[in-house]
Amino acid sequence: MKPQDIESLVRGVLQPMVEGKGIELVDVEYVKEGGQWCLRVYIDRPEGVSMDDCEWVNDELGRKLDDLDPIPQSYVLEVSSSGEKPLRRDSDYERSRGRTVLVSLYAPVDGRKSFEGKLLGIADGKVRLDLEGRVVELPREKVSRARLVVEI
Repeated sequence: MKPQDIESLVRGVLQPMVEGKGIELVDVEYVKEGGQWCLRVYIDRPEGVSMDDCEWVNDELGRKLDDLDPIPQSYVLEVSSSGEKPLRRDSDYERSRGRTVLVSLYAPVDGRKSFEGKLLGIADGKVRLDLEGRVVELPREKVSRARLVVEI
């Protein structure tokens, strides 16, 4: 099975499990890192994800995958908050609207390659941030990395 097929299968198994529990399935990644396969599941909920949420998804999904045994090789299952997931797709940016993000660029804009601010969204190929009252628009093609800032 290709990694994309495994990701799709896991989405199909997990989506019905989290529906009605107030948990949103944000993304699934199946990647090989350092010779070890890793199945990563990112979840979210409006009030934030707790350790109990991650543990519940990990246990339930782990049991279901053990029963189905669809993945031929050994792997590590990781379940975490979407706040730990990089923003890659437009839907990631839209879902994170209103939250604080850190955006790193390949090339400078206004003399800077790093911006932290409130995400206003993405439109017309530009990531819009509020930097304490000043709105900046960063060309999407210049974004090397974007992620939520964990606020404690």
